[in-house]
Amino acid sequence: MRTRAEVFGAWVRVDDATLIAVNQRAARRLGIEGGALWEVGEEAGRPAAEQDALVEAVRGIPAPLEVHLAVTARCGAGCSGCYLDATPDGAVPAFEVLAERLRAIAEAGAFTVAFGGGEPLSRSDLGALGRLARELGLTPVVTTSGIGMSRARAEELRAFAQVNVSYDGEREAYAAVRGFDGAAVAERAMKMLREAGVAFGVNVVLTRQSVDVLERTLARAAALGAVEAQLLRYKPAGRAQHAGYLEARLTEAQVAGLGPRIERLVVEGVGAPAVSMGIRIDCALVPLLSGGALDPERLARFGVLGCEAGRHLAAVGVGGAVAPCSFAPSSQAVAEEAWGRGGAGVGEATLASWRRRMAAEPCASCALQEVCRGGCRVVAMHLTGALGPDPECPRVQAFQRGERGSAAQRSAPVGRRLEVLR
Repeated sequence: MRTRAEVFGAWVRVDDATLIAVNQRAARRLGIEGGALWEVGEEAGRPAAEQDALVEAVRGIPAPLEVHLAVTARCGAGCSGCYLDATPDGAVPAFEVLAERLRAIAEAGAFTVAFGGGEPLSRSDLGALGRLARELGLTPVVTTSGIGMSRARAEELRAFAQVNVSYDGEREAYAAVRGFDGAAVAERAMKMLREAGVAFGVNVVLTRQSVDVLERTLARAAALGAVEAQLLRYKPAGRAQHAGYLEARLTEAQVAGLGPRIERLVVEGVGAPAVSMGIRIDCALVPLLSGGALDPERLARFGVLGCEAGRHLAAVGVGGAVAPCSFAPSSQAVAEEAWGRGGAGVGEATLASWRRRMAAEPCASCALQEVCRGGCRVVAMHLTGALGPDPECPRVQAFQRGERGSAAQRSAPVGRRLEVLR
């Protein structure tokens, strides 16, 4: 059992799929001691900025719960929306270099390390990296296009808690998102993972083209053995920072129907006959669901988190620099020195600005502020040039239209079992 003390008590990793927060009393019963962190405590009415400063003085910048680690910048797929802008001759860090970064991530107190790239399968030592992560107490997961998968490679991935295969739909749907039809390669990889007994899910990027066939996409993935689908918002980063972003993003009508659509999939299942499938959403999708009725207390209770860039989430690029998230610009801090009291991340401008609480309206007074945290800053930076409120959020759009008293500003209970991938 992996644990980490926090001001409120502690985080406790129960198993690969379960991370829970417990209060100080429960933490003590588990043999956890919070020391100076627990002395800081959480006083009712204490300003959030003051609370953050007190905690930072004790332990340095917030330690991430999950770190996205780029293990290569090499990939031959050439996806039109690749956020890393990976190429066939991209950089490939040595095993020993990545081992040091993994040790730093473990020492920071992270729980999950998500291997990405580039194409991770282009590394012959990917399985060994997964095993090392396990030895360090981390829970490793990995995302792949499926290019390079073989039966032998699938067997080597047993150390990973889950392999996520990028799969935006069958044939035309896949091609509309990535610029080429790689659906058959992804499906072949899924079949090999199933035969090897390796748990896998699918990553589905939601665009104007792919969202309308979402049910069919998930039904096909479930039939191939996928246990979970992670729905990802299309973000203007890397090669997706082009004029076509505006044509690729969801329409307002698609955004309005997204919440009910996801809830139907969760409640009714996917395919015919229907089967249950885990549905997760990434942090950037949280603001797009805010046009419906959401209960912030319920969302917080079940760990639904919006933008946690630079706080619960961090990314380490192929060069070792720490970034607030995989889509954000790199900071001046490197993984081996970023975290901990006196670490290089303390006071670092990029990390500080991305984790800062949203002070602008309508976010400052929104009931979902503590959960959503202002929406996706990557989208905001691309469209407005500033780290302000997410301009694609229905509540922000209503505010800009002068509809401050609209139903979009109110909150009420939402359907069950909605999880978030940070």
